[in-house]
Amino acid sequence: MHEWALAEAVITAASKIAEKEKLKKITEVIIKVGELQQVEEDIILFAFNQLRTDLFKSTKLCMFKGKTKLKCHFCDNAWNFIKENLDETTAESIHFVPEVAHAYIKCPKCGSPDFEIVEGRGIWIENIKGVK
Repeated sequence: MHEWALAEAVITAASKIAEKEKLKKITEVIIKVGELQQVEEDIILFAFNQLRTDLFKSTKLCMFKGKTKLKCHFCDNAWNFIKENLDETTAESIHFVPEVAHAYIKCPKCGSPDFEIVEGRGIWIENIKGVK
């Protein structure tokens, strides 16, 4: 259900940008979804279409996945994490309680579970196109 809240947040943020930029109509919104965010893109699209206002009447919502970058606190190794290396149960556990990622993911260089998620969580508006 948090996909609806995310879609609403995208609409709210894009509306504020449109107001600031004096856009009368938004034609495209491009968002980046962090790989560890694990949202159902179809549900975000559906929610966006249901929640749209006149400003978004003909808006195309484009989404792409943001890669996950991790950095070890022990050895300073930075690496790109590949979510597909997780089994479904583990991925779901991390989705609902991100803090448990440290129990399943280890630094490939030193094996430490002490790392930070540098990128890969959250949702960002990358670009907005519109008509003034």
